[in-house]
Amino acid sequence: MRRLWKPGAVAAALLGMAAGAALLLGGCTRSQPEVSFITEGNPAKLSDWHLMTVSSGRLNLNAGVVPYDLNTPLFTDYAQKLRTIWMPKGVSASYDAENTFNFPVGTIISKTFYYPKETGGGKAVLATYDSSRNGGDRLDLANVRLMETRLLVRRADGWIALPYVWNADQTDAVLARTGEQIPVEVLHEDQTRKPLTYVVPNVNQCAACHVADIKSRQFQPIGPKARHMNRDYSYDGVSSNQLAYLAKLGYLSGLPEDVAKAVPRNANWRDSSQSLDARARAYLDINCAHCHNDKGAANTTALHLNMGAPANLHLGLCKPPVAAGAGTGGHTFGIYPGKPDDSIMVYRLNSAETGVMMPELGRGSVHREGVALIKEWIAAMKQGCDQR
Repeated sequence: MRRLWKPGAVAAALLGMAAGAALLLGGCTRSQPEVSFITEGNPAKLSDWHLMTVSSGRLNLNAGVVPYDLNTPLFTDYAQKLRTIWMPKGVSASYDAENTFNFPVGTIISKTFYYPKETGGGKAVLATYDSSRNGGDRLDLANVRLMETRLLVRRADGWIALPYVWNADQTDAVLARTGEQIPVEVLHEDQTRKPLTYVVPNVNQCAACHVADIKSRQFQPIGPKARHMNRDYSYDGVSSNQLAYLAKLGYLSGLPEDVAKAVPRNANWRDSSQSLDARARAYLDINCAHCHNDKGAANTTALHLNMGAPANLHLGLCKPPVAAGAGTGGHTFGIYPGKPDDSIMVYRLNSAETGVMMPELGRGSVHREGVALIKEWIAAMKQGCDQR
C-alpha cells in the first residue's frame, strides 16, 4: 500500500502570507488537491502526485511548486522545458557553492519537455528559442505540445527517476519506465522540416547521466546547482533572483547574503554580451560535465569539461584520444586550438550517429547553434599544439 505525505500550503506556512498570495507560487489554482509525496512504489500517472493539472487550456502548477530556469540549459532536440521544485513543509535544501544542493527527503523535482506548435494549423513542432507564445510557467496548450514530464523524487533511500509521457489529449501523463519513442516533424527556423524520433529515456538511462560519482554510484540531479540557477525569474510578473526567492520561501538554507558577489554564476550561452570563453565553458558544463569530470562515468577519458576545470590537456587542448575508432573521425586531438574542423570535440558534437555523437544520450539531432558556438570558441584559440 502506498503511503501519502500531504503537507499544507507551503506558501502560507513558510511566509505567513495571506491566503490569496499562494497564487503567486507558480500560477497555482485552488482547485487542486495538495501535493502528494508518495514514499514508495511507482505511481502510474503524473496526476497522482498533484504537482500540476491541466485546466482552462493551461498546465497549472500547484501551491508550493516553484518554477525555475537555468543560465544555460541542456540541449534535448530543441525541446523547451518547464522546471519545478517542491518540498514538504519544514525542510529545506542546503546550499553548496560547487555541487548539487543537498535536498531533503520529500523533495520532488520536475522537468516538463514541450515544443511550441506550428501556427496556421500545421502539425509540426518548432525548433525555436522563441517562448513568447508559450504562456510562461502556465503553459498554454493551444500553443505548445507536451511531450514528457520527468520526476526526480528524493525518498529515504535516495533519488529515483520516473519518466511520464503525455497522452494525445494532453490531459495527463502515463509512467513509461521502459522509455518511449515519439515521432514528430520538426520545423526549424530556416523553414526546413525534418522528421525526429523523440526519445524518452528509460530509468536505467536516467541513471547513466545522473550518477555523479561512478565509485559511490550516487544518483544526483544535474541542474540544481548554484552556478546554473543564479539568475532572475519572473514570478507572477515580478523579477527575482531564483536562489534568493527559494531562500525566502524556506526551500534553501545557507545561501550567502550577497548573492551577486558570493555565488558563482555560469554564462548564458546565447548572450553575446558575455565572453566567448564563458559561454562555451557553460555550454560544455551543462551538456557534458555530468559524465566528463574526475569522478563521473567518463573519468577514464581524462577529459574534464566541468566549469572551473583548468584549460589544459584535461579540457581537451591538444589531447589525443584514449581510444581510436569511429568517434575520432580520424582527428588527432580532442581540441585542436585554432582548428575546429580538425577537433574531435566538434566532430562528435556535429554527429547524430550512434557510436560517434556526444552526448551519447538525450538527443537524436545535431544542435546547430551549440556546434557553431564551440567552433567559434576553438577558432579563437591561439593555433598550434607543438609547444603544449
